[in-house]
Amino acid sequence: MPPSHSPLETIAPKGRRLKKDVRRLLGEDNFPLALDRIAQFPPRRVVNPLFSFLYHGDPMVRWRAVTAMGRVVSRQAENDMASAQNIIRRLMWNLNDESGGIGWGSPEALGDILACSPPLARSYHRILISYIDPAGNFLEHEGLQQGVLWGLGRLFNARPETGTDCAGLLLPFLNAPDTTRRGLAAWAAVPLASKTLRDPLDSLVGDNGVLQVYVDMSLVEKRVGDLARKALQNLGEITYDKR
Repeated sequence: MPPSHSPLETIAPKGRRLKKDVRRLLGEDNFPLALDRIAQFPPRRVVNPLFSFLYHGDPMVRWRAVTAMGRVVSRQAENDMASAQNIIRRLMWNLNDESGGIGWGSPEALGDILACSPPLARSYHRILISYIDPAGNFLEHEGLQQGVLWGLGRLFNARPETGTDCAGLLLPFLNAPDTTRRGLAAWAAVPLASKTLRDPLDSLVGDNGVLQVYVDMSLVEKRVGDLARKALQNLGEITYDKR
C-alpha cells in the first residue's frame, strides 16, 4: 500500500521551485498574508529555504525569514516536537565554533521561535541567555552579540518571565561603545522591570544614538534614550524629562 500524504504535501512545491516561491513571498508588500502562505508549506520542506535566507543580502528579506522561521517552527512543535527541537539544535550548532561558520541570523531565529512557542521557550530560553553569559556560551563576536540581544528582546517582550533572573547579564551591553548594542540591550530591558538595571538605564536617558530595530514585521528607528526611558517607566523610576 503506497504511503499516504496530506493534500498540502502533495501540492507543495519542492527544491528550487519552493525556494523561489519562498523568496517571492518574503518580498511581498502584504507580508502578513505572505507569512500565512509560507506557514502552509510542510515545515520540513520550507525550513531549509528559510535557513538560506537568514544570510540574504537584503536586510528585510533576512528579517522576514526570521519571522517566518518563528511561525513555521512553532507550528511544527505543535505536531512534531522532535523535529522542532532538531531545528533548535541546528541553530545552536551554527553558533558553535566547531560548525566552521559564523551563525548569522541564528540567534535572531532562536529568539523568534521561542517567542512564538511556549513549550520551546520553557526548554531553551536559558540556552539563548547563555550566549551573553560569561559563565555560559558567551559569544565574542559583536555582530552575533547584536543578534542575541535582539533575540532576547524579542523573547522577553513576548514572555518576560523568561528573563526575570538574568537582567544583570544586560549590564555590560548597556555600557557598550556602539549604539546598536546599547539600544538593543535597553530594548530587551523594557519588559523586565528590573531594579538591577536602574542606574545604567538612567544614565542612558540622554543618549541620542539612533538604531534600527525590527519590531512587528517592520524596521523602525529607535532612540537609545527613549528605550531607556520606557524601561525606567516600567520601573516607575522616571517622572521627569532629562532631555
